[in-house]
Amino acid sequence: MKKLIFLSVLLIIACDNSDNSDVPNMCVDPTLIDLEFVCTQEYEPVCGCNGETYSNDCIALNSYGVLPPYSDGVCE
Repeated sequence: MKKLIFLSVLLIIACDNSDNSDVPNMCVDPTLIDLEFVCTQEYEPVCGCNGETYSNDCIALNSYGVLPPYSDGVCE
């Protein structure tokens, strides 16, 4: 009986999909990528919700599909 309980617990743990590895991808929408949109080349870095630094908010949204809000400055 103890073996059955132990194996059941292992099975539940193995099937647990609650890891947060996909959380950063929730703030990226690839359908927003518009490579024909012209962004300025001004360097006003922003940190996206995915932890990546972009040279400005226009590039974050139009080149990478990263949704706002952004934090000003480079990501730490």
